[in-house]
Amino acid sequence: MLKGFRDFILRGNVMDLAVAVIIGAAFTAIVTALTTNVISPLLGAFVGKPNFDDLVFHAASGPNGAVEYGKFLTAVVNFLILAAVVYFFLVLPTQYLIKKFHPTPATPATKPCPQCLSDIPVAATRCKFCTQPVNA
Repeated sequence: MLKGFRDFILRGNVMDLAVAVIIGAAFTAIVTALTTNVISPLLGAFVGKPNFDDLVFHAASGPNGAVEYGKFLTAVVNFLILAAVVYFFLVLPTQYLIKKFHPTPATPATKPCPQCLSDIPVAATRCKFCTQPVNA
């Protein structure tokens, strides 16, 4: 029973997931600090703090009939700001660095003919040198 548990814990995907959760939790602090301390004050300086918490729809009389849709709108705006920060400050630079240091190999434009071993275009169905049919 303990051997099975040990094998489960030491599998690669379980350890990768554990590392990802730990790194993600630590990274959350960085993204939150960037959004709270840098992006939100800059937005506040230009357009004011996007806060719609006071928007309420009264469906019925009394306190139970109030639909506070403004809090939902504020949460949506905050999510969009956070998503933009993650995309423009994290995803795009990471993609740029990956392309710079690990360029994708170019797809070959030719392939060898199996009969005469001459180079023919990839889309060719017949060799232009020996006229043998070539599988795609």
